[in-house]
Amino acid sequence: MGVPHMGYETVAAGQTDQILGDSGQLGDVIERLVLAVATAATSTVSIKDGDGSAIPILAANTAVGVYWIAIGAKCKNATTPGWKVTTGAGVSVLAVGYFT
Repeated sequence: MGVPHMGYETVAAGQTDQILGDSGQLGDVIERLVLAVATAATSTVSIKDGDGSAIPILAANTAVGVYWIAIGAKCKNATTPGWKVTTGAGVSVLAVGYFT
């Protein structure tokens, strides 16, 4: 299998629970998120570890701009593994990490 390499995945605006990677697995890591807010009113972003509870990352009404958020978290949800990202209609995301 070899050593996983850091990669990235884009998440368009208005997505719900987009899995990072092809299928997502236990041990996947989100290193950081780059958030591009185009419309402040709909700028919400959250992540989930599998089907766990949503973890808010960016609130609505965040000013238009680009934000870099360090996460550094490993997927621990063995029931439905993989990181998921949900974006509001006014924000897109570039997720950087180790995704399977």
